[in-house]
Amino acid sequence: MKAFNIGNKSDAADARAIWLAVQQPGKQVAVKTETQQAVLAMHRVREQLVKMRTMQINALRGLMTEYGEVMGRSRATLEREMPGTLQRLAERLPAMLIDTLRERWSEVARMDEQIARIEQRLRVWLKQDRNCSAIAEIPGVGLLTATAAVATMADPKSFRSGREFAAFIELVPRQSGSGGKVNLFAISKRGDSYLRTLLTHGVRCVLANAKDPGPWVEQLKKRRPANVVVIALANKLARIIWAVLAHDRPYEKSYASVRPA
Repeated sequence: MKAFNIGNKSDAADARAIWLAVQQPGKQVAVKTETQQAVLAMHRVREQLVKMRTMQINALRGLMTEYGEVMGRSRATLEREMPGTLQRLAERLPAMLIDTLRERWSEVARMDEQIARIEQRLRVWLKQDRNCSAIAEIPGVGLLTATAAVATMADPKSFRSGREFAAFIELVPRQSGSGGKVNLFAISKRGDSYLRTLLTHGVRCVLANAKDPGPWVEQLKKRRPANVVVIALANKLARIIWAVLAHDRPYEKSYASVRPA
């Protein structure tokens, strides 16, 4: 709204800016249903819990390090070493601190349970929703990506093509042009950063585990840096998701889109 706000900020100025903005020509955005909004809200709650859990674990690691107890980086190592570490610290530190550390560690376990319950509820919705089940068959699309993509897209018909949907998520290069010359840069990182992150993580997982990613990917790896390959595949994945939903057809690995003559 800043481009339409003239003068200092006030309720009247904000109302005038909104009135001017709604009259500008632009792309229509599909209105999400209450169910889709609820699914996105669950994703936000889960994301917040994951961040809080990471903060809690890092805080515990820092406190342990101050007393000479350094544990491995992985979560599995932390769970294996934490009981013994607390027991050793209990022999030389005040009980009030040990009790507090045990409470903080128990809080991490409670966050794990809350995250698991949210994922279970999302899994139930994925099985009930036809669109989610359809795109969950695509390699690189799991529980979180499928539910977030369907809820974020709302109506696939609101996008004219898969290219437009990929641009909506900002999985396209930033460009600057003048005098007929267009320069392409890195992605702008605007748009829906959460869905973009899920897509890129899904692609990284596929690349790490695929025995035969295909000739196109192999050629791309030879010509471009690793992160550019990931973004290119995430762009392709977003287009496939749109095509499956917009054309209401199941995913086919060997399907080739051919323009009409």
